[in-house]
Amino acid sequence: MFASRQGSLRDARAFLEDFCAGAGVERKSCLKLNLVVEELFLNTVKHGHRGGSDAPVWITLEAQGGAIRMTYEDQAAPFNPFAAATREMLEALAGTRREGGLGVLLAHGLTTDTDYAYLFGRNRIRLAVAA
Repeated sequence: MFASRQGSLRDARAFLEDFCAGAGVERKSCLKLNLVVEELFLNTVKHGHRGGSDAPVWITLEAQGGAIRMTYEDQAAPFNPFAAATREMLEALAGTRREGGLGVLLAHGLTTDTDYAYLFGRNRIRLAVAA
C-alpha cells in the first residue's frame, strides 16, 4: 500500500523491482510493468487526487502462466483508463494536445486481459503484462 503522492512512486517502483527479482521475471517485462504502474500511479496522483493525497493505492502482483498479473486499486473518482471510449478519445486528441494521455495509450499497448470495476469506493484495475 502506498500513499497517493508523487514521492511514493519511488517506493512502488522498489516494490515492483523486488517482486520481479524474487519471481525471476525478465528485465524487459519488469520495465513494461514499471511503465504501466507509473502511468496509473501518476494519473491517480495528478488527476484522481488533484496533486496528491494520503489516500492509499494498493498494488498486488502475481507471476502466473508466462505473465505478470497485477491488481491496482485507488480511492480516486471512478475512471477506467482501459475503456474503449477512453482510448478512442485519446487517439482522436493525440495531434492537438500538448501533454497528457499518451501514457494511457502506451499502457494499452503493454498490457493484456485488462478488467476494470468501481467497487466499494475503489477503482480496481486488473491486467497482465507478458513475462
